[in-house]
Amino acid sequence: MTAEAQHTNVRIAATALADLARDHQIVVAHGNGPQVGLLALQGAAYDPAKPWPLDVLGAETEGMIGYLIEQELMNALPEGSQCATLLSRVEVDPNDPAFATPSKPIGPVYTEAEAKQAAQDHGWAMVTEGSGGRRRVVPSPLPLRIVGLDAIKVLLDAGHTVICAGGGGIPVVRNADGEMTGVEAVIDKDRTSALLALGIEADALLLLTDVPAVFRNYGKADQSAIGVATPEAMGDLELAPGSMGPKVGAAVAFVRASGKLAGIGQLTDARAILEGKAGTRIFPDKVKTSQDAKFGPKTSGFTGQDQPVSVWLDDGGAIV
Repeated sequence: MTAEAQHTNVRIAATALADLARDHQIVVAHGNGPQVGLLALQGAAYDPAKPWPLDVLGAETEGMIGYLIEQELMNALPEGSQCATLLSRVEVDPNDPAFATPSKPIGPVYTEAEAKQAAQDHGWAMVTEGSGGRRRVVPSPLPLRIVGLDAIKVLLDAGHTVICAGGGGIPVVRNADGEMTGVEAVIDKDRTSALLALGIEADALLLLTDVPAVFRNYGKADQSAIGVATPEAMGDLELAPGSMGPKVGAAVAFVRASGKLAGIGQLTDARAILEGKAGTRIFPDKVKTSQDAKFGPKTSGFTGQDQPVSVWLDDGGAIV
């Protein structure tokens, strides 16, 4: 997870996003799990007794990753294009049960011995992943409200490509006096992306990762990619809670609330997913069988004039 590797991966992501932005207005969110974990390690190495809080680390990663995306997007877009990166506070419920059951993996993968030492040194909760490695886990509450949504809309109205809500946003809660304060958590980023897409009335939500589609019976001999489905059909799938499960849950929530398209697939297939040529596309029942449920250039297929497309980049796809 070197700076050079992140530049390279972001450059690949920017190429796909710039291609999409030539015909559509896009809003870009991104993951930050590896980066926030790395910063937590650096902070613990500096002073184990006083680690930096996760809300501050989340803000740092939003700036770091947002800068990389913005720079590479501006390099890839035509001259005169406008792009802005925002730090996004996201309000969560202080009584969310997620605070009692840490589940969001962050940071590097440890061996059993390394994990035991890290837990002992820092008091971290650890979990075993499918690969057999161990990772730190932290609370991952659901987002309630994106603070500063109006600023995002102002930039969109001014024709900017906006990068925001990185890593699910900076987690904050409201106290009894109405004041905001940061909390120790990493917000469910898939749900924040769906909330963002609803808030800006996007015509589509794309969840871009490092696999080409959602698979039925993934990892088994009879696995098969799902091309088009309804929210109800996707809800019947058995999916891993730490990988594809949250993405499908967020996509289904967006489709049910908006009646519009959600797509899941590979980063380099962004345009193809939007145009119905790749990935998994989720539509309401009344739309999914239509031959016209495709997004062509400009406003073809849009429900409104120049409505934005919300694009989310997975940790494992673009920003590792």
